[in-house]
Amino acid sequence: MSTLSRPELDPRDLAEAHHHDHDDTVYPGKVLFVGIHLACFAAIWTGVTSTALILAFSLYVARMFGVTAGYHRYFSHRSFKTSRVMQFLLAMLAQSSAQKGVLWWAGHHRHHHRYSDTEQDVHSPRHAGFWHSHLGWIFAPQWDKTDYEAVPDLTAYPELVFLNKFEQLPTLLLIALCAWIDGWTGFVVGFCWSTVATWHGTFMINSLAHVHGNQRYVTGDDSRNNWWLALITLGEGWHNNHHAYQRSTRQGFRWYEVDITFYVLKAMSWVGLVWDLGAPPPEVVRNERPVGKAVLEKVARQLVETFNVEQLVTDARRAQANAQQQFADMKHHAEDRFEEMKHHAEDRLSEAKHQAEDRLASMRAQMQGAMAGVQWPNFPSRDELRAKAQAMLPASPSLDAIAARAHEMLAERVAERLAVVR
Repeated sequence: MSTLSRPELDPRDLAEAHHHDHDDTVYPGKVLFVGIHLACFAAIWTGVTSTALILAFSLYVARMFGVTAGYHRYFSHRSFKTSRVMQFLLAMLAQSSAQKGVLWWAGHHRHHHRYSDTEQDVHSPRHAGFWHSHLGWIFAPQWDKTDYEAVPDLTAYPELVFLNKFEQLPTLLLIALCAWIDGWTGFVVGFCWSTVATWHGTFMINSLAHVHGNQRYVTGDDSRNNWWLALITLGEGWHNNHHAYQRSTRQGFRWYEVDITFYVLKAMSWVGLVWDLGAPPPEVVRNERPVGKAVLEKVARQLVETFNVEQLVTDARRAQANAQQQFADMKHHAEDRFEEMKHHAEDRLSEAKHQAEDRLASMRAQMQGAMAGVQWPNFPSRDELRAKAQAMLPASPSLDAIAARAHEMLAERVAERLAVVR
């Protein structure tokens, strides 16, 4: 087996392109996408048959399974194991959905998880808007290439590299099959209708599942659980669960969270077609596991960004100026006292001088201690940060740690700004 090496897509370049070029369209590579949408209206002339409708429904379910079980849970996250033959068949089924090649899909999805809902995310409603996250991003030229270095475990298989290179081959074979079954109606209704439905079902996980629904876990992003999205996408709607523990094959963590993709994979495991299905640990399901360091840093940073650092810096500068003035006043008072003692005790000058110097040193030490412990006005306490985190985030055993880290970050930012001002 050989490994294909190509230049990696630098995240900084991707972020820059995301800001400046995300409205550019590349029509030649998107003709199939636009054309299939338009072809759906041809049913006005071809008519709609029961055979075509059955074909459309069957292809929607089968190819949605290919996307969820193949593209997502297997190729992107390796949440279960299978044979090389079944791996190839999963890739063929997934690519028949016309969502580009298996390596392209997995590479971009891994990038999404690495930068989820940050400015470098492939598709984030928070930063790029709902419609761009839903489908606009696929027209942006910077996302058109396959990031081969993001999927070294997959490029080791020449057959997957071949499929990725000839990404439309499974789609064209399926088009021919639909036309053979029911002619033009089979193509328009059976293939085109089911393809568009599969596309937008998949896209809604990128868009709606980061906007509408509930959050059970702190994940550092906007992922949400949405029951009706889970139904139409065979289980993908339990998106917050998935972001909390990506290694799990089952995304519906609770018994009542319907996950059809998992049920099918479980049945396949009984006959040996797949095995080693990943499962969330009980402490994850119960939401008792502390968040990882990366998520803690990300969430603490988000909490810090809700505060006006410049105002805190202004308040701190004012407090420091007041403390410095108090120190200067006390210093002058001590020096005046020294002079007074000096004039009234000429005959005991040496002894008085030592006493005054000792007192002056003591007062300076007291003021330096007071300066070191000066409190910045309006600077939030850890308890206040925890209360704000509790209002912003789902319940988590890590709220205290998040608040403590945010307190440190906020103090560091204020201190850095104070140093710059000086």
